[in-house]
Amino acid sequence: MRADKLIIDGREIALDQDACLCNLADWSPQVAHALAEREGIELSDAHWEILYLLQQFYAQFQLSPASRALVKYVALNLGKEKGNSLYLNGLFNGMPAKLAARLAGLPKPANCF
Repeated sequence: MRADKLIIDGREIALDQDACLCNLADWSPQVAHALAEREGIELSDAHWEILYLLQQFYAQFQLSPASRALVKYVALNLGKEKGNSLYLNGLFNGMPAKLAARLAGLPKPANCF
């Protein structure tokens, strides 16, 4: 994938080769909506709950969680009914760690292809 950009309110937002933000400070709800639209996702309250939780994880650990860590962290904070692969895969097109990190404005998790 080549580097790309978003245009949000006339402002250019740079994306890296994985379609993640080059500058984490560029993230906003509008950016998340634009990135989600590119993936064919309409963000619901369930998505936002996970995106904000991912940002909390990143603030605490300075990295984006891989799939197993994401599932455990969601279960710890939101309960087992949401902290499971089936729920998260359903929200994020089968790529919860990679796609949720991208939509939350975070770097791609280290072990995602």
